Amino acid sequence: MHNTVVHNDGTTLPADHIPRHASYPEYASHQDAVQDFLSDSNRFWLSQSQRIQWYQAPQEGVSQDENGFYRWFADGELNTCYLALDYQIEQGRGAQVAMYYDSPVTGQKTSYTYSELRDEVARFAGALRAKGAEKGDRVVIYMPMVPEAAIAMLACARIGAIHSVVFGGFAANELAVRIDDAEPKLILSASCGIEVAKVIPYKPLLDAAIEQAEHKPQACIILQRPQVQADMVAGRDFDWLELAGSAEPVDPVPLKATDPLYILYTSGTTGKPKGVVRDNGGHAVAMHYSMDVVYGMKPGQVYWAASDVGWVVGHSYIVYAPLIYGCTTIFYEGKPVKTPDAGAFWRVVQEYGVNALFTAPTAFRAIKKEDPEARLLKEYDVSSLQKLFLAGERLDPPTYQWLKDQTGLPVLDHWWQTETGWAIACNPVGIESLETKPGSATKPTPGFLVEILDVDGKPCPANEQGAVAVKLPLPPGCLPTIWRNPERFKAGYLSSYEGYYVSGDGGYFDEDGYLFIMGRTDDVINVAGHRLSTGEMEEIVAAHPAVAECAVFAVNDELKGQRPIGLVVLKDGYNIAQDTLQSELISSVRQQIGAIACFNEAIIVNRLPKTRSGKILRKTLRQIANGEEYQVPSTIDDPAILQEISEVL
Repeated sequence: MHNTVVHNDGTTLPADHIPRHASYPEYASHQDAVQDFLSDSNRFWLSQSQRIQWYQAPQEGVSQDENGFYRWFADGELNTCYLALDYQIEQGRGAQVAMYYDSPVTGQKTSYTYSELRDEVARFAGALRAKGAEKGDRVVIYMPMVPEAAIAMLACARIGAIHSVVFGGFAANELAVRIDDAEPKLILSASCGIEVAKVIPYKPLLDAAIEQAEHKPQACIILQRPQVQADMVAGRDFDWLELAGSAEPVDPVPLKATDPLYILYTSGTTGKPKGVVRDNGGHAVAMHYSMDVVYGMKPGQVYWAASDVGWVVGHSYIVYAPLIYGCTTIFYEGKPVKTPDAGAFWRVVQEYGVNALFTAPTAFRAIKKEDPEARLLKEYDVSSLQKLFLAGERLDPPTYQWLKDQTGLPVLDHWWQTETGWAIACNPVGIESLETKPGSATKPTPGFLVEILDVDGKPCPANEQGAVAVKLPLPPGCLPTIWRNPERFKAGYLSSYEGYYVSGDGGYFDEDGYLFIMGRTDDVINVAGHRLSTGEMEEIVAAHPAVAECAVFAVNDELKGQRPIGLVVLKDGYNIAQDTLQSELISSVRQQIGAIACFNEAIIVNRLPKTRSGKILRKTLRQIANGEEYQVPSTIDDPAILQEISEVL
């Protein structure tokens, strides 16, 4: 079965009848790549499309759909699961490890070769089909960081079902909203997830979500984990292992490049989450391109994105990109600290020979807080590690410098969003290693035309902050629309400036063309008519030797409109009085920004409210400080912290 491809007309051809993909361009410098892109963006991306093995190679680059939105490679035909597994086996990678699973919270470790993973996925795809899932149907995946989550995603891709992964442990009402929006035929889940030492039963949350939702799934497939045995609903719920064990494996189904691969929900300002759509063709090209250009990887190397499949990083760089590129990926069910200590990441690097590590700055801030001298790093052999990549939030210069000093490795900041699916700006080490500048994501990735616009939509001069926007069309791999809501896509992203996608972030280019992202545009403080960046203030506060991490945000002020306030978490082992620290921080901000910043208050707290992916909830902090009503965000790591913050503000 694995040596055939079934085409749309039902004919079956031997795989060796599929033409091998042609060569794609290589560039001598970043500037060469940028010039090639700027000279003809359509030709640029058509040539990059030759990176992957199509069933039917596209002759058309960009086009517009019935809504006027840009789409890539509309005449192409492919299958993402085939690219990630079957094609790799055809290239001789069958015995190579495709995925390591490492769970310090359960003590489990295992690995899957490309051949083993393909067989598991093909069987589970058969199980999905046996329960009624077909091309175009939606499947919600509500799973912890276990290998079955990746198997489920790839199995959906294999049969053309559209998966929507919801972060494991999300509250029932949040899951219900997503069920009603995606209208899944099936829901895949597990009996529990594990957060450090806390076991979180998932099934009661799932049952409550289905009860609340108007849409009801045809069936649920539940992975029973040893820590908790889930109660099953007769006729609706089915045991994962039993179904997979009795299923017949199935072949990949050819899909149009513009057929959706997945829906991933991201928070919206209205409270209703937005279903970011990712198509098959553009996504596969972008994933392959980015593994080369952004991350400088070689097939066969070990790539570790320390994130979760519930987030976009997990989709792009735990599951799809490493496998499409022929690398080995790591599924890690643990934390940077407390599983068991701040040496957890270094242990994984040593054990699996990790060549590149990608995570959020907050992970390394947590490590730095518990092990400021990096003593645990010295206990492990991390010589395999060649590069560190950071994204998901601003990489503050103190964390950048600490990593540089402690590891001696290239520390590469890059900037992207759930909506784009891959890096808008990076240090393109696969082409050329550019000089790094602390606080900068370096330069726009070749393929993105980024501009800084003022309120009138005119380009800002160097070193002047404005709205960060991307000239349309967005490159392959970026969202083509919002699920079943094109008007929301247009209103939320395309309406501010004609011909541009607006990122929602503020920033500036320096005189060398380096891009500095200073935070969300609603994180700009207006103090007596002066627009000031909280990101810049946070840089200064975080540089204090006692500070592990911080958040600076605006509170309302009768006289000045707004004024900044800082919350500060101390490094372990530091003992400094509140008044002393506040005085020193006020002095630092005045020296580097000026008295105009009106930074006069810094409060020591035990911890900051964050999402499960590590982003600080600045909007919620502002609402608490201003005495406004606020909703407890569904993504919050620990709701109890908000009460602690309320008591000190």
